[in-house]
Amino acid sequence: MGVARRFRPRGGTAHARTVGPRTRRQQHARGGRSFRGHALRPVAGGHRTPSMGCAMTMTERLISADSHVALRQERVKEQLSSRFHDAYDVAVAQHQAKVGAAQNHSNLGDHWFRPGHWDATAHLEDMDLDGLTAEVVYCEVSAFRYLYLMSEGGPEATRAFNDTLRAYASVNPTRLIVSYQIPIHDIEFAISEVQRVASFGGKSLQLPVFPVELGQPDYCNARYDPLWAAVQETGLPICCHTGMNAQFDDLATRDPTPQRALCVPLIALSSAEAMGMWILGGVFERFPELKVVFVEPGLGWVAWWLDSIDDMAQRQHYEYPAISELPSVYFQRNMFLTFMQEPRSVQLLRDRLGITNIMWASDYPHPPTTWPNSREAIDKQFDGIVDAERRLIVCDNAARVWRL
Repeated sequence: MGVARRFRPRGGTAHARTVGPRTRRQQHARGGRSFRGHALRPVAGGHRTPSMGCAMTMTERLISADSHVALRQERVKEQLSSRFHDAYDVAVAQHQAKVGAAQNHSNLGDHWFRPGHWDATAHLEDMDLDGLTAEVVYCEVSAFRYLYLMSEGGPEATRAFNDTLRAYASVNPTRLIVSYQIPIHDIEFAISEVQRVASFGGKSLQLPVFPVELGQPDYCNARYDPLWAAVQETGLPICCHTGMNAQFDDLATRDPTPQRALCVPLIALSSAEAMGMWILGGVFERFPELKVVFVEPGLGWVAWWLDSIDDMAQRQHYEYPAISELPSVYFQRNMFLTFMQEPRSVQLLRDRLGITNIMWASDYPHPPTTWPNSREAIDKQFDGIVDAERRLIVCDNAARVWRL
């Protein structure tokens, strides 16, 4: 028999809705999670079985959903008409003056300065050393934060920027999955760039996490609907990579640690604001086939957050006028998260939602990276998790999202 629960949908009137047990096909799609428990659960006791927590072999596919490239500005200028070089240099200088002084890289190790950070061939060699099949690669430079500042040639510079990323990936485009940056100040141009990326075989799009930092409305604003329609038509995922944002500017000046250790963990929690705009603002209600990936948001807090916003609708009479289902329904259908080393958090989210929405990442070559021992780190982190679930987390989920 189904379980009745109350929810206040669009229009504001609470009603009872019956939720029955999932079908076997639905259970499989959720990574084995059924309404009353898990179909896939580690065997009790201390003995391993062939399907439970076996060490990875070097032949198993391994995909990092978050790695990085340090694109060099001179490479972009090589792709850009010389008539726009001066305007480009001014925009870059303005951006660096704004963010450069606040950055402190004293905690960076040798990994950060490896040639693979900017050279594609060296990057592939490091992937081989780490046993990685493919990586989704994000650029260290956030072009959408400064190219709109150009007095002229902003669209041309954006195309040149993405063409430079494309050249980087061209060394091996089946292994280096570049996330192309889409500007949001001009929606018509953004649509044209999405379509251009799709036309040359790009597999990933990147948008800023907080459009308000760039003077633009939140993503639930109808202004973006033509863009979401275009993205949905391509089937490409939208990726939002977390990072230090303006709300932490004051705290950064008061942080008592030299590398802003107080601020850094809080960055992940700020993702709740961005996720809430996508979900509660009705974007997924209007565009049910969109895929949005939050990169490095942390996992553990998400289970609590989803419980909270669901409970607010079910018990506390909060109204969510833009959506007709519980928030967690949209999260499960449309949203994905990457993580690095969070064994306890993996269990929390796994028990709340299943494991089809989470994807492992090496974060090469940043300080938290598991390179060059990612397979050993995975064996340790996923000890006790059945192999079928581990394969979803370290490979198959990413392969599905990016259609690899």
